[in-house]
This record gives sequence, C-alpha cells and structure tokens, in this order.
Amino acid sequence: MRTFMRSVSKYFLGAFLLLSVATGVLLLLGQRSAAGPFVVAAFACFALFCMGHPFLKSFAFTVWVFAFVAASMFYPQAFMTWAGFDLRILIVPLIQIIMFGMGTTLSAADFGRVFKMPWPVLVGFVLQFSIMPVAGLVLAKAFGFRAEVAAGVVLIGSCPGGVASNLMTYLAGGNVALSVTMTSCSTLVSPVMTPFLMQKLAGQYIEIEFLQMMFGIINMIIVPIVAGLLANRILYSEHKAFRRSSTLAGAAACSILPAIGLILWAPPALFTWGNAALQKDGFIVGLLLIGVVALAQLVIRVWLRGPANWMDKALPIVSMVGICYIIAIITARSRDDLLTVGGYLIGAAIIHNFVCYILGYWFARAARLDESSCRTVAFEVGMQNGGMASGLAMNVLKSAPAALAPAIFGPWMNISGSVLATWWHRKSGANLQTESHERRQHTEEGDSDGPA
Repeated sequence: MRTFMRSVSKYFLGAFLLLSVATGVLLLLGQRSAAGPFVVAAFACFALFCMGHPFLKSFAFTVWVFAFVAASMFYPQAFMTWAGFDLRILIVPLIQIIMFGMGTTLSAADFGRVFKMPWPVLVGFVLQFSIMPVAGLVLAKAFGFRAEVAAGVVLIGSCPGGVASNLMTYLAGGNVALSVTMTSCSTLVSPVMTPFLMQKLAGQYIEIEFLQMMFGIINMIIVPIVAGLLANRILYSEHKAFRRSSTLAGAAACSILPAIGLILWAPPALFTWGNAALQKDGFIVGLLLIGVVALAQLVIRVWLRGPANWMDKALPIVSMVGICYIIAIITARSRDDLLTVGGYLIGAAIIHNFVCYILGYWFARAARLDESSCRTVAFEVGMQNGGMASGLAMNVLKSAPAALAPAIFGPWMNISGSVLATWWHRKSGANLQTESHERRQHTEEGDSDGPA
C-alpha cells in the first residue's frame, strides 16, 4: 500500500495544482458556490499526495481535516441530518470508538510505570493541569470571545493529553514510556480534574455541572478505554489460549450477548445522582467492540493466518475518519460563528500551543528532568485530547460554539507537534554527528601521539 501511494502521489499533486487553479479562477469570477467541489477535491488530492510523501505524510491527517471542514462549510446540510437522522448523535459513539482504539494500545504496565518514574510523572501532571487551562482562560479574556466560545477555549486546555503526543515524542527522540504513562494517568484522573478546572475557570462563562461532566467523561472516555485494555489482551497476549478458536469465539459471545441485553432491557441511565446520570451507551459500545475485535482476531489470525499487527494498521484509519467526521459535524453547526471568530480562534490556538510548549519544556528543565523527558513534558503539556473536548462540548455543555475551539486547536496541535518533533529529531541527529566527529577526531589525535 505504501509503495502504491508513493508511485501515484505525483498524479495527486498534479490534480491538486489543477484544482487549485480552477478554484482561483472561479473565485476571481465571483463564483464562490461553484468553487466548493474544487476546494474539497483539491484538499483531498493534496492529502493523498501527503500520504505518499516521506516527509509530508505526518501532515496528511491535518489536510484531511481541512478537506472535511471545507466540505462542511460549503455544504453544511450534508453534515446535519440524513433522512431525518440527526448526525450529531454520532459524535459520542465515534469518540468512544476512538477511545477504545486508544485503550488497545495501552496495558496495565503503562499505568504501573508511574511507580518507577514518579517525579517526571508528577511534574508533567502538575504542569499539564495548570499551564494549559490557565493559558486558555487568559487567551479567552484577551481575545474577548463570547461566553460559549471562551468556555471552549478553557475546555481544550482542561482536557488530558492525547495519543498524538506519544507519536510526536517518539519522532522527537523523547521518553516514549514517560509519554504513554503521562497520557494514561492524566486520562484516568480526567473525570475529576476536567470538571474541577471547568467549574473554577469556565464557570464564569457558562454553568458547569460537576457530576454531569464527570459521568459524561466516564461514559465517553474511561469505559471505552477500559474495554480497549481488555481487547489488548485478546490482540497481543502471548498465551496460547488467545490463539484458539474456542477462546476467541467465547470472548466474542461473552461480550456481544451482554451488550444486546443492555440494549434491550437496561434503562438508559445505569446510575443517577441528582440531575447527573451515567448512561449505558459507553458500556454497550465497549462490549460490542470487544466482541468485534475477538471475532476479527478469530478470522484474521486463526483462520486466515493473517498479520499479527492488523489492528495497528486499521486503528489510524478509523481514528482519522472518526475525528474528521466529528469536526465536520461541529463545523456545519457553527458555520456562521466560525466565519466570525475563526481567524481569532486560529490566532489563539497558535499562541496557546506555543506558550504551552515553551513553558512545559522549561519548567521541566527547572525540575531537573533530562532532555528527553523535557521534550516529552513539552508535548504532553502542549497537545491535548481534542476529541474528548469536542464530545464534552456537544454532549455535556450542549453547545456547538463551545466545540469550535477544540475543532480548531486539535488540527493545529498536530501541525505544530509535527514541526517541533521534526526540528528536535534533526537537532538530535546533528548532535549525534557532532559527537561522533569529536570522538573520531580525539581518536585520531590519540593515534598520532602514540609510538610510530
């Protein structure tokens, strides 16, 4: 697949250039509505070109986001309803699927590693839940955003780190184990920390129900991640039992049947406390996905003798499509607001992200962490879970304008993270070459001083 994409990427580049020219001509002629298909197709072609380019492939996801945003701006009704079905309902299940995928990449060891490196994890935890939300509040006030948009800026800063930070840490030569542990632990405590920060910082803009948001995070984030952790055992365990048809079929049955029971007989809310309720849909999605993974493992690994890493190949595609569609649904519902404050939000995203990278890195240095850990903390502080923020804005806050900031900040984090990771990677390579040259020079000088 990778070879095929590289071989045809030049054609996608040519199509992108032609479509861009056509777009420019139509805009000059004042035919903005007619330019819509050309804009969307141009972004799609450029995204396909990036997917086959060795350097630009890390930006492909962001370009796909632009393609979906363009589509939702030109054709908002296409992302509102289909045959009377409100597409907004899909946001939470899509986020739950993405979080399940995140869970499949984790294991119990990722959480237990906090006891092996407590100081770096503590430093990252404190910086993550202080710098980002406070910076969001300062920027919301500085830009003078209206209440719901301002709450969204604070919300994205109050969420835990996302899985993209793990990839950026790896590319930058950071401490990947620390990054995964920080992401895992910050996500685990998010049902308490995110509502607490929102209540204290964003409560001045909109009403924040602590328990309602906490139950929303448990349902949308924690339950699917726990289900993903269980699926991780099915996917990657070395135990022979997980290579048997009977075991995998049994695991699928033990997951799918309870999910059907919940759908048919359980009330919508499994637990209530006052006005807050823990909904059942997170448990249903989690159980169904465990069953799907078990059945897929049975077919791909046992019957077809397929690759062991099939989930690793499918997961990025599923996550990318899910996030792009979520952003498109949000954009379609906030189109007018985006046209008004979009430029300011982009500016706020750039400043927010840049400040958090800088402060995260240098405060980590002040805490006497090593260079690789400082880079890790910078990414964990600067890159947050935009999908979670979008879901909370739409499902808990019930506000499309509040979801605008996560929709804009998320793609920008991927752009800035890729650039920073590439810079650090090249800097590390240059340092290694310098050190190698100095060692070689020192060796040659030692040889010349020795006996002839």
